[in-house]
Amino acid sequence: MLPYPDNVHIDPLEIQIQERHGYCNTVDMEPDVQPWYHDIKRFLKTKEYHEEASGDQKRTIRRLASGFFLSGEVLYKRTPDLNLLRCVDAQVAGRIMNEVHAGVCGTHMNGYVLAKKILRAGYYWLTMEKGLLQFCLKVLSVSGTR
Repeated sequence: MLPYPDNVHIDPLEIQIQERHGYCNTVDMEPDVQPWYHDIKRFLKTKEYHEEASGDQKRTIRRLASGFFLSGEVLYKRTPDLNLLRCVDAQVAGRIMNEVHAGVCGTHMNGYVLAKKILRAGYYWLTMEKGLLQFCLKVLSVSGTR
């Protein structure tokens, strides 16, 4: 600790506790029954945007698309170490969560460990961490161990 003169006023720090990490994406539902990656895939395939896209939305799609790779009809997310993670929609993500958590890839685990295990298996979706935390809480409340 450093001493400071008595006539100096130091405001206290305000610390906010957030409900979830800032890096958790918050897309709750897939609109119009299209997968979350529909616009990115269309842009990579045809360099076209949806009809109502504003300039900001077009720029965002271009920026997001740079982190993805399209091979035929399958979209992959590039990782910093140049691995490819297959992008899946909400329905497939639900099946993956159930299978991995049920013990196919080891014992039951919490949301963070489950997310890492699914990433290592080569799958990705936009709200992965948020969805896995909710999934694990739901599993715990149903099984009665909390």
